Amino acid sequence: MTDNNGQPLTIDRYAVLGNPIAHSKSPQIHAAFAKQTGQAMHYEAILSPLDGFATTVQNLIAQGFKGANVTVPFKFEAFDLCDGLTERAQAAGAVNTLTFTAGKIEGDNTDGAGLVSDITKNLNVMVQNQRILLLGAGGAAQGVLLPLLEQSVNLVVANRTIEKAERMVSKMVGFTHLSQASTFGGLQGQFDVIINATSTGLTDTALPIPDSIFTKNTLAYDMMYGRETPFMAQARRNGATVADGLGMLVEQAAEAFHLWRGVRPSTQPVIQQLKQKIGI
Repeated sequence: MTDNNGQPLTIDRYAVLGNPIAHSKSPQIHAAFAKQTGQAMHYEAILSPLDGFATTVQNLIAQGFKGANVTVPFKFEAFDLCDGLTERAQAAGAVNTLTFTAGKIEGDNTDGAGLVSDITKNLNVMVQNQRILLLGAGGAAQGVLLPLLEQSVNLVVANRTIEKAERMVSKMVGFTHLSQASTFGGLQGQFDVIINATSTGLTDTALPIPDSIFTKNTLAYDMMYGRETPFMAQARRNGATVADGLGMLVEQAAEAFHLWRGVRPSTQPVIQQLKQKIGI
């Protein structure tokens, strides 16, 4: 392959690291972005040994890779490996995007930006100054907390145990006036957007949340995608609009792509392409 001057074209290499990783849609997404924007890059899925993540990253750097995405279970380990961190990565305490520059590892977390973009751009739902409920206080919730608060939302973080939710809220220095903690059972009032950041969809477990938090004007958003979760079913029964996390997956990938390549791809065609393949 050559460039416009007939010179050999340099193809930059990227990867997604996880364990397991065979199910990842990231290679398909980034291949679509590269084709759409004319970027000379190759992106692949790499299975990292559970006890060998740091070695896997160093091997990529030695091979000349330009960056990598990180998925379960390595986002916290990736955070610890970085020489530099963005503000949103620091707030998340986890990293899903690595950039390799001059032997240094820079870490970012694009999950929250992807979530906000999907809700506001693709679903056309306003979040600014709205009452938002974030269910869960684990890594997925922590990863999206700062980008949500930056939208000046009135946020409630709910978890099975109040202590974990309170710890998460207390870390958001400067935003504590916008957020509060609750248990699932202690939730009161109604919400404009409810985001399920728990893993209950994986086990088909219903959350112990009251029906009264949903209205016909509520967007109920589950970070899971490709299946109807008990949370989504409960929301539908109570008249809410329901969405899954497929758009977030594509939007967080677009944020990483922009970080690496300086070009922002169009996400809608890729979301539609994935929906057709999954059968949604």
